[in-house]
Amino acid sequence: MKILLLEDNERLSDLIIEALDQSRYQVDAFSDGKKALEAIDNGYDCFILDINVPGIDGLTLLKEIRFLDSQTPAIIISANIDLETIKEAYCDGCDEYLKKPFYVDELVFKVDKLCKPTHTKLHFSETVFFDTHAQLLYENNEEVKLAKKEILLLNLMAKHLDKIITFEMIECYVWEGELTSLENVRALVKRLRKKLPSETLLSQGGMGYKLRYM
Repeated sequence: MKILLLEDNERLSDLIIEALDQSRYQVDAFSDGKKALEAIDNGYDCFILDINVPGIDGLTLLKEIRFLDSQTPAIIISANIDLETIKEAYCDGCDEYLKKPFYVDELVFKVDKLCKPTHTKLHFSETVFFDTHAQLLYENNEEVKLAKKEILLLNLMAKHLDKIITFEMIECYVWEGELTSLENVRALVKRLRKKLPSETLLSQGGMGYKLRYM
């Protein structure tokens, strides 16, 4: 899973990256809000944003993120304890507000809580399941080989169970911000369907797809 970190304190940024790396997260770190803005549509699972940073501040960046994406979790980390600022952050769409100084392990716990699928094993039939932590697909307890984009698509759908996964969400997450076509998305779904039980990936009236599980 991939995280965008906006933090201009180099020492704190390094500590957060190290802790998240140990929990098997990939972190793209930025110290400038303008540079972070250029990367927000690169398929992140979580945003961790400091408020007072060079370029664009964290709250302005959060508004830009929510304009494009209303679902991906966002955590604000800040030394600012002004009640109005905290209220503004939640109104702008943050999921957690962590006041500095904090224990880095507490941040990792919040990331785990917000980002990891609630199901460790997602069963599609009596013999086929997806291990959401290892990100591996099994049939009769034998691994089914998946391409990177197939894994990303299953992971995206596992994070948003019972919701329609739109073509735009797939493009952003699976193609990690690179432009693609509707034909490419449909071709990916077609390939993945061949590795899953029938009627697992359900088309939703031209809007996207939904995952059927046990």
